[in-house]
Amino acid sequence: MTEGVPILIVDDEPPIRRLLRTSLAPHGFHVIEAATGQAALDAAAHEKPDIMLLDLGLPDMDGVEVIRRLRAAGSKLPVIVVSSRGDEKGKVEALDLGADDYVTKPFGMAELIARIRTALRHRVQEDGGNPVFTSGNLAVDLTRRKVMLAGEPVKLSPKEYDILRLLVLHAGKVLTHRMIMQDVWGAMGDVQYLRIYIRQLRQKLERDPERPKLILTETGVGYRLEASQ
Repeated sequence: MTEGVPILIVDDEPPIRRLLRTSLAPHGFHVIEAATGQAALDAAAHEKPDIMLLDLGLPDMDGVEVIRRLRAAGSKLPVIVVSSRGDEKGKVEALDLGADDYVTKPFGMAELIARIRTALRHRVQEDGGNPVFTSGNLAVDLTRRKVMLAGEPVKLSPKEYDILRLLVLHAGKVLTHRMIMQDVWGAMGDVQYLRIYIRQLRQKLERDPERPKLILTETGVGYRLEASQ
């Protein structure tokens, strides 16, 4: 029986797959490899990996199409896009379709492993984790709709709570402006309106709202709630 967390690496460049295989194996991962989009979809269905690292520039189909087909089939497999494409449009499209994170090549291995573990932890939380989320001094009880900071209750407006709740449910994952506005307001509107609420949340939750450590901005893309425990 193969030991380690099964991770599917999808990249058409053998040197990249080799680098990831040799770097991830010592950290408790069992690496499965695919060089094409179709091979990735087949491996996702039959090998049952716990997470996928996906390059967008594949020879048979765009990586975005791989994500689209996975989610259309109902798969909740965590997907981290690892690509040399640094354009914001590509990031937003991949995230809107259901990617959990986006790492731009070249990347630091320590950062990549941290993001992998965050995505895995988020999936466990989605599948029935503790309804009380904690990160640093922040505690959010999703069942009782209570927010505490350093043991003291924090009063939030209904919209502020709805935004925070969404970020908590997807802690560690980048949420695009569209995803947040569609969920909270039911439609895509003026992003500036969302920025006002994020600023208000930071005023109430961050030690230094001008240098946030909890609600992080992904420039041109959206926001991410720090998931450190």
